[in-house]
Amino acid sequence: MTATREPYGSAPAQPLTIAQLAELAGVSTATVSKVVNGRSEVAPETRALVEGLIREHGYRRQRRRVSQAPLVELVFHALEGDYAIEIIKGVQQVAREHHLAVVVSELRHRPVAGRDWIDDVLTRRPTGVIPVFSGLTDEQCAQLAARDIPLVLLDPTGDAGSGLPSVGAGNWSGGLAATRHLLELGHRRIAIITGPGYALCNRARLDGYRAALDMAGVPVDPDLIRQGDFLVEGGLAQAGALLRLPDPPTAIFAGNDGQAIGVYQAAHAMGLRVPDDLSVVGFDDLPSMRWALPPLTTIRQPLTEMAAAAATMLVTLARGGPPPQGRVELGTELVVRGSTAPPAR
Repeated sequence: MTATREPYGSAPAQPLTIAQLAELAGVSTATVSKVVNGRSEVAPETRALVEGLIREHGYRRQRRRVSQAPLVELVFHALEGDYAIEIIKGVQQVAREHHLAVVVSELRHRPVAGRDWIDDVLTRRPTGVIPVFSGLTDEQCAQLAARDIPLVLLDPTGDAGSGLPSVGAGNWSGGLAATRHLLELGHRRIAIITGPGYALCNRARLDGYRAALDMAGVPVDPDLIRQGDFLVEGGLAQAGALLRLPDPPTAIFAGNDGQAIGVYQAAHAMGLRVPDDLSVVGFDDLPSMRWALPPLTTIRQPLTEMAAAAATMLVTLARGGPPPQGRVELGTELVVRGSTAPPAR
């Protein structure tokens, strides 16, 4: 394929539009649009041709803003249980006030959205996107920015980076409070089951755990630190390994409420009673945890409020205003119930 440059002669004083670039390259405007917006389904030689013309002549984006659909795109790494329900409730509260609908999608436990997801989003052209406990690649962020689709990260798994607003919780202070509570009850063999290594909240909760032990003068035992996956199955497996140690823990701080239920199951399988033989603390305070047997002591993460804050920031951005700040962090608090008690020995 060769470019026919006669219609324009020498480089024009003004950058070219998509239509002019398409005519010059001998391709469709849709193809040029895909190149400009970072879409992948363009042949390498065609992409190189269009990009070369853009470098030579420049590109003038149309001033007319393409109208967005009245939708908030809410994308979860996994659409499971009370965690997702609390997030959806918070986003819907704000969306309803602004006459927006909420579209929910799932990444099936992938920490980063794939190409199929971004293609669908660009087709829908939502008012904005809120990824929950997941991330986007730099290319995907650029594609959304090129379409004027704002982005707010909720409970991000990693560093949000410059220019990307995000909403999270006080994970370090939550880890500190959970461990301090167990220390104040008299526990010294305190284990922790963390979440996946890529999760920023997981590292912060672990750091809070370490800080509480350090301030109490209790050495950190590496055998009592186990990496989980924020799933019930992970809590069950890791708690079983901890409870089979020659000197097992008298208390376990699970990285979230799901893993705490796994700890309950491991204790029951080994004939141990919670909290008589083993104290357990979770993290999230999902509504169902008050009905666990015994009711779970946990760290309340204000999920609904976090989601509402993210949706509010998104609406502000969509209307052309700046977010209140780059990072909003809501506080966590200890909720004491029946799963913690002084150690039996």
